[in-house]
Amino acid sequence: MAKIFGFYKIASKTRITLLLILIIMLLASSVVYVQAYHKLKPIYEVETDKKIIALTFDISWGNQTPMPVIEILKENHIKCTFFLSGPWVKQYPDIAKQIQKNGHEIGSHGYRHINLSTLSKAEIKEEVMKAHKNIQEITGIQPKLIRTPNGDYNDNVIEAIHEVNYEAIQWGTDSLDWMNPGVNTIIERVTKKAHPGDIILMHASDTCKQTAEALPVIIKNLKEQGYEFVTVSELLKESSQNK
Repeated sequence: MAKIFGFYKIASKTRITLLLILIIMLLASSVVYVQAYHKLKPIYEVETDKKIIALTFDISWGNQTPMPVIEILKENHIKCTFFLSGPWVKQYPDIAKQIQKNGHEIGSHGYRHINLSTLSKAEIKEEVMKAHKNIQEITGIQPKLIRTPNGDYNDNVIEAIHEVNYEAIQWGTDSLDWMNPGVNTIIERVTKKAHPGDIILMHASDTCKQTAEALPVIIKNLKEQGYEFVTVSELLKESSQNK
């Protein structure tokens, strides 16, 4: 009987130990959950029932693709948001000024095309403000929206962006035009994935060879679906009105 009692006594201790381990694991997972829940994020889209979408273009390289894109938007009477890199604005000031002249919103695409999450907060702010200075000098505009290079971010990046009075903008629909997957693929992705309050990512850099060809069909198809094109800032106003 003593041996049996000893067996149960050991089993009881084991159960208590296992229970403590389980409690610790639950507490740890709760901390992880809270951290994940409160992780800072950029804006991907806006919650709305209205059929409004923001068409956006990133530009970091070249002068061949931007003008055809600008002309297509003009022909279709569409205003959108361009995210321009600081060095590109300096290299092609006439195109940047044309974007502004045509009434498009200008945001920042940062300075160097590097992942900001690899930098310190001070370095992130320096990257943002160097681009800000270039854009302001060329266009007279002080942008308040930024799409980070490569869409890269972490809490440190978002905090630094907010501390220099910027808002980080991501996207809900990626056209994949930066991969040059084929004109029809780009058209199909955007027209099937677009939804009310969506922010659509496209590019007007020279590395994107199929954007200008796909764009007119995308615009036509989305208009036929009943969508209205607005700038990102106009989309954000819609969000604030719904709160």
